[in-house]
Amino acid sequence: MDSGMLATAGAEIYWQAHGAGPAVVLAHGIGGNHAIWYRQLDALSRANRVITFDHRGFGLSRDHDGRGRDAFVDDLAALLDHLGDAKVALVGQSMGAGTCIGFAHRSPERVAALAICDSLHGIVESGEVKAMMDAARAHTATLPQVERVLGAGAGPELAALYRQIASFNAADRHSLTGRFEPRPAADLGGKGFPILFLSGVDDILFPIEAVRLAQAEVAGSFLVEVNDAGHSAFLEAPVQFNDTILSLLQMAGHVGKAGAAHSNAAGYVPVGGAA
Repeated sequence: MDSGMLATAGAEIYWQAHGAGPAVVLAHGIGGNHAIWYRQLDALSRANRVITFDHRGFGLSRDHDGRGRDAFVDDLAALLDHLGDAKVALVGQSMGAGTCIGFAHRSPERVAALAICDSLHGIVESGEVKAMMDAARAHTATLPQVERVLGAGAGPELAALYRQIASFNAADRHSLTGRFEPRPAADLGGKGFPILFLSGVDDILFPIEAVRLAQAEVAGSFLVEVNDAGHSAFLEAPVQFNDTILSLLQMAGHVGKAGAAHSNAAGYVPVGGAA
């Protein structure tokens, strides 16, 4: 593993790199930081170089000028320039998807593939989508963070670990500054790289019905729905999540030669039966 701290405009950005091969960037959500991806690192770094980082104000990164989300895309561009990665696959969860979408709009030639996970950040909400999202925001506004981001079946140990990881963040959903500049969903299509929407069916922050409508507007994209998972499918259903991302990388031709190309060596557990 390599790691470091990058001094960028108004911030210090902490990063890690695991494995070797074509680069994959994992961009965390508002309750996470680089440590939240512990269930992805082994599977995804077998044939790829996996880059994790802390958005400014999260984990070990520092937001000295207080720009928050306004600077997230600039920070990611500076990090990839620093690391020398000309083309990367982007995997963004919740807030992190807004960062990845903004980068994809700005520099599509640097994107090999884009995974938008449990999120519509950075996408204009219109018509039915806005009505669904307004209802979801009203329903979840006063819920504790763990109830917002983890499905009912996540269990107390995962909830406790989530709280511990989040405790290292200076920013949270109440204090984070800045905003993403949303663009219509249709603007994502036709940029020359595959686009995956991946969402937990039980996500209460970004209802699956809203994600379906937005995804349908993105030409050439596809949607994978994860049953029995909430807003954090990458934590709640890591095997399904990892294998879907690995399939996306193979689709994009953005995978190295070393190691296994799948994570589910033991196989899935079928619904209603044993493995």
